[in-house]
Amino acid sequence: MIAFVEGKFEGVIEDKAIINVNGIGYNVMISNRTMETMPLLGNNVKLFTYTAVREDSISLYGFNSLDELDLFKKLISVNGIGPKGGLSLLSFTDADELKFAILNGDSKLISKAPGIGKKTAERVILDLKDKLEWNNDLINMEIKNASSEKINTGHLDGMAKEAVEALLALGYGSLEANKAVKNIDINSYDNVEDILKEALKFLL
Repeated sequence: MIAFVEGKFEGVIEDKAIINVNGIGYNVMISNRTMETMPLLGNNVKLFTYTAVREDSISLYGFNSLDELDLFKKLISVNGIGPKGGLSLLSFTDADELKFAILNGDSKLISKAPGIGKKTAERVILDLKDKLEWNNDLINMEIKNASSEKINTGHLDGMAKEAVEALLALGYGSLEANKAVKNIDINSYDNVEDILKEALKFLL
C-alpha cells in the first residue's frame, strides 16, 4: 500500500499527525514518542507507514524509521495486540527499550503500557523473543544492566570483569560472557576461578 508519506507537518489532532502531501492532508496515527519528534509547523517530515484496513475504516500509522515500523508489524502479529495496542507499546517506551525488554523476558515492564496486561505481555515475549536480534545498542544496554544489577562494590567489580575477560579469551562473545556472569550470585564466591566455572556451566 503506502510505504511512506512525506510533506509539510500541519499539526496534530488527538493522536493523528496531519501531513500535507502536495495539497492533500493525510491523517497519520503516531505514537507519543513520534509526536515528540515532530518538526515545527510548516516544516517537512517523512513518516514510514502501515495501512490498517477494516470493514469501516482505513487508517495510516506512521513511524520515524523502518526499524520502528518493522517492530510495530511484529507486535501486531501477536494475538490480542492490534494496531492501537502496538502503538500503545511504542508510546510507552522507545523501540530499542521495548526490544530489550522482550529479549530479556521483562513482562513486568511491558505490562506497564496502557491496555497491556501481564498475560498479553508474556505472550509478546513468547511470540517475538526468537524473532528479534541483538544489535550493538542492545548489547551495550545489556552490559550496563548486568553491571548495575550484579556489581555493587569494587571487589565484586574486579572479579566480575576478570571472569568476563576470561570468557572472552575462551572465544565467547561479549553478550554471552556478560549474560553468563549476570546470572551468577557473585556474593556466593570468593575467587574468579569459581565464578568462571559457574559461568561455563551456564554457557554449556
